[in-house]
Amino acid sequence: MNAVASTRAGSNAGWIVFALVAVTTASIVAAALLGVADISHNDIMAVLKGNGSDEARAIILDIRLPRIVTGVLAGIHFALAGFLLQAITRNPLADPSLMGISQGATLSVTTFLMFTVYIFQPGSNTLAELPVAWLPAAGLAGGLLAGGIIYLLAFRLGLSAMRITLCGVAVGAVLHAIAIGLIAGWGSARIEIILEWLSGSLYARTWDHALFLLPFTIAGLLMLPVIYRPLRLLNFDATVAQSFGLAYRRQFSIVLVVACMLASSAVGAVGPLVFVGLIVPHMAKFIAGRNFVLSLALTIGLGAIVVTLGDLIGRLLGQAEEIPIGVVTAIVGVPLLLALLRKTT
Repeated sequence: MNAVASTRAGSNAGWIVFALVAVTTASIVAAALLGVADISHNDIMAVLKGNGSDEARAIILDIRLPRIVTGVLAGIHFALAGFLLQAITRNPLADPSLMGISQGATLSVTTFLMFTVYIFQPGSNTLAELPVAWLPAAGLAGGLLAGGIIYLLAFRLGLSAMRITLCGVAVGAVLHAIAIGLIAGWGSARIEIILEWLSGSLYARTWDHALFLLPFTIAGLLMLPVIYRPLRLLNFDATVAQSFGLAYRRQFSIVLVVACMLASSAVGAVGPLVFVGLIVPHMAKFIAGRNFVLSLALTIGLGAIVVTLGDLIGRLLGQAEEIPIGVVTAIVGVPLLLALLRKTT
């Protein structure tokens, strides 16, 4: 009976992975084909073959594809960071925003923009005038710094899942309040610069943003086999995990660093995307059940799908005045979370 059940579980997992790959591919293709600019399928195929008109090449290769790739990588980052944070804190509501990482990135980006735009470029009104590499780097630094502060506070109080969550909430609230205060005092003429980033958007994202995220994506995925066993044990209380020989504090710290790295880099590149890190792990666990490996794989794939489709919906509904993806994920995320909670309780 156990062998039969194992075989069925493996067969189901295979079909789920196949469906995941198919839906991911379809989402990316749809995002490349559809948009405000009307381009025929023949022109798109010609561009992909290395030909096509200059206009079609510019739209596909310089606008849509870098935007899609950046969104896919950011979706993986947010979803995987949420999965890791929920596992080590044993808190189903944990995500980069709850842990203060997004707020740290928000404050650093706000401060950065104030100095570069308001002080050094007082006549500037657009984000495009800034070097593209600086904004993601500023967000990354702020998110990592916030994660470090949270860890140090929890370490001084005695590291535990509950304490680090409470520290994250407290630090995040303070950082968010400071950022909002800076924005309020910035002046209405330039508020749109930071509001565009705060809404979470893939607008005007280029290959530079994708290349910024790629090393962190590779590093995060390569760390998964290393932290796999510790991650499963960290789901238990410290005493239980230590009874299995786990160096609890060290492994907790390693997983937290990986989560902070993934979340901070994503927030720096595209802004804080609400609900992606919270919802996607729950979706993956709902589909995979108790299969931990499958849950992890689904989290990675669904993160890419949710962000890609969310951005596509925002582009199609908003047309020229597109709806930021952060708005789409927030609107869709609330009822989806309630539905998942209803089915799992």
